[in-house]
Amino acid sequence: MTLLLTVFAAIITTVKWYNRENDNMKLHVLMYMFWGASLMWFVDAIAEYIELGAEYFNPALEDMINDSFLGLSVIAFALIIWVVYLLVKDPKGVVRKSITK
Repeated sequence: MTLLLTVFAAIITTVKWYNRENDNMKLHVLMYMFWGASLMWFVDAIAEYIELGAEYFNPALEDMINDSFLGLSVIAFALIIWVVYLLVKDPKGVVRKSITK
């Protein structure tokens, strides 16, 4: 589930990044974080498949729920990092204007 959630987040972010008119929101940073997480979970899935074999495709309900929470946590953490990045870079100058007033 972690792999699926991060791949969906990466695809959605990539589509939004590709259809952008300008890069004020720095979507490329979020896109790279999601694709990096997807790659990490893919390697983890391969390693777990090598370890468990066919049992990998029959997870218990508890494992699926735990993996879903982990995937959502990863997405939330990436979004938090992205928001902090936006506040630090301040591409539209909003933070700078509010501080200088």
